[in-house]
Amino acid sequence: MDRADSPQEKRVPLFITIPERSLVVLCGPAGAGKSTFAHSLIQRYKHRKFAPTMIVSSDYCRALVSDDETNQFVSKDAFDIFHYIIRKRMYQNRFTIADSTALSTEARYNLLDLAAKYHYHTCLLIFDVPLDVCLEHEEQRHRRVGSEVISYHQEQLRKAIEDSQREPWKQVHVLHEEHLTLNSNLIRIRILPPPPPLAEPQQEKSTSGENTRG
Repeated sequence: MDRADSPQEKRVPLFITIPERSLVVLCGPAGAGKSTFAHSLIQRYKHRKFAPTMIVSSDYCRALVSDDETNQFVSKDAFDIFHYIIRKRMYQNRFTIADSTALSTEARYNLLDLAAKYHYHTCLLIFDVPLDVCLEHEEQRHRRVGSEVISYHQEQLRKAIEDSQREPWKQVHVLHEEHLTLNSNLIRIRILPPPPPLAEPQQEKSTSGENTRG
């Protein structure tokens, strides 16, 4: 299991290599820049035919249920859809980014259990972004959850960083604000292409005129 980035190593570049058959789980407060990061990653790999549909967003699932991405009253139904889509994508062997806060232990283990069922590589990206930056982003968003919610998320974040070290992720990486700035050179993610299909075994041919004896 790979562990990267302590708070004392904020400016160390991150070089992350994952197989295409991976579940990448984004974990962090609202306003941390998770969705922006996910879409920039897809854009970077568009030459590999990566598409926005690879991102499964809990906010979008809330909107599907209630036409409101911030509606917390439909969270149960929204996450039923969220996990259903991820499960179906894994069944199809598709690269998948799970975009939710994933700040609770239960939320992360629900995703770990799905990945284990389909033998998927797991990569947890934790967005350790300061409260004031999250609040600033919140002011710029069309979907707002409120400062009290973001403050609570920050409390959960500290526990998530600690707990994740004991959880069975294949990789855990902590991203800081400088990793998330536009055109940052401090993070590189390499997604390995799938291996070529195995060749069909050749059948042995019998030698012409060969005599067989019982």
